Amino acid sequence: MTEEKKVTRKNSPPIKVYCFPEEKIDIENQALASGLSASTYLRNVGLGYQIKGILDHQRVDDMAKINADLGRLGGLLKLWLTNDEKLIGLGMEPLQMHKTILAALSRIEDNQKQLREIMNL
Repeated sequence: MTEEKKVTRKNSPPIKVYCFPEEKIDIENQALASGLSASTYLRNVGLGYQIKGILDHQRVDDMAKINADLGRLGGLLKLWLTNDEKLIGLGMEPLQMHKTILAALSRIEDNQKQLREIMNL
């Protein structure tokens, strides 16, 4: 009784692809960006499958942190503007309070700009 081996990709003959070193690097980088091995990436491209990229988790984390900062700043500004006792308790003169609020708004705008820059990368 002879046992037949199950045919798998690992025990099938490979196809060699000749390329320059910089082409190999480009292929490996594109495979990495799509979350695939170079072999799987090349097979999928060769078979006509559409390659989909994966999210850059570091960028998503960065955007989540910036969004949280914006939320905290907005909440503090809202608290300031709606709570007269807290405003009085700060002992600020109106001009100083105006400058502080403008500084908070500027910080929020800076964070929004930073978030847009990350999203455009």
